[in-house]
Amino acid sequence: MTTTSFNPAEILDGIRRWVEIETPTEAPEQVNKLADLVAEGYRSLPATLERIAGQNGCGDHLVARSAWGQDAPGIVVLSHLDTVHPLGFIQRLPFCIDGDSAFGPGIYDMKGGAYLAYHAFREICANGARPPLGVTQLYVSDEEIGSPTSRALIEAEGRKAKYVLVTEPARDGGKIVTGRKGVARFEIFVKGVPSHAGTRPEDGRSAIRELGNIIQTLEAMNDLARGVTVNVGVVKGGTKPNVIAEEAYAEVDMRVPTTADAEELVPKILNLKSRTDGVSVHVVGELNRPPYEKTNAGAALYEHAKGLATEIGFDLVDTSTGGGSDGNFTALHTATLDGLGVDGKGAHTHYEQMYISSIEPRARLLYRLYQTLR
Repeated sequence: MTTTSFNPAEILDGIRRWVEIETPTEAPEQVNKLADLVAEGYRSLPATLERIAGQNGCGDHLVARSAWGQDAPGIVVLSHLDTVHPLGFIQRLPFCIDGDSAFGPGIYDMKGGAYLAYHAFREICANGARPPLGVTQLYVSDEEIGSPTSRALIEAEGRKAKYVLVTEPARDGGKIVTGRKGVARFEIFVKGVPSHAGTRPEDGRSAIRELGNIIQTLEAMNDLARGVTVNVGVVKGGTKPNVIAEEAYAEVDMRVPTTADAEELVPKILNLKSRTDGVSVHVVGELNRPPYEKTNAGAALYEHAKGLATEIGFDLVDTSTGGGSDGNFTALHTATLDGLGVDGKGAHTHYEQMYISSIEPRARLLYRLYQTLR
């Protein structure tokens, strides 16, 4: 039996190599360059590797399956290789270390966590004893834009699994995630009647005015006590200040904590109507990520992880969050635990960082989850 190695400096060096390959979702050739490096890491391990060619301008997806335990439901680990930062951002945020923080594009969300999952798997393979369940690791290329090309793969693997572990970053000082809001996105198209705003205003029907009515309706749906948020984040319309606007457009983000909330509010937005004669309103959109609610199976998985963390020497606290992840796609059917990645702060910002002190305990937690789940 081989002694396990969780040397933070060694693991951080591996994370650095992943971070220094920039991977904006919209640059598939860059995502694939990182996928090459990730795939190389599995070649000497007892695992089979499947690479699924990218579609619709996205990079490839990788599926690494342990050589053991694939004849029964096992553990699926979800990670993404893409980041939100544009190409060249590493000039602004180069990999560097300052005290307990390591900086770099996507280091917190979520290359740090993705690498921990790989390292923990490598250590399991180095250990002579095979765990009870097989491990399947998914590395997808499009999570930051809602997983349009990987969702079917994630759902299929999630339905087959007994447990799903998601290596998104920890929250608020190391908290694990056992619930996430569902995410819906909508586009609103308003068509009015143009006219001269000075000489014939009565002939016009303003699409912008009607969009103003719609925005007020949408804003009224916000209910922070209930956890429902509706945000009109993009607005466009009109051509000139002296023309009654013929067209207006908006993009809307909605977050809902429960499936019941989604079933109530998504149709309301899709069925928005014009209050003005001569103006039409057309809404397209859907629930992109279903709510991830804490189920009994999810709660039991959390309690198991909490016990392992206590053995390792830290307290694992759970939380719910408004942000979506690929765990939203699996939680409805399979016990899912999210936020298993590194601790840190500044996701999607110019100061994104992970805490080096979180490397060893969280890598050990993943290792123990692989080792003990049955």
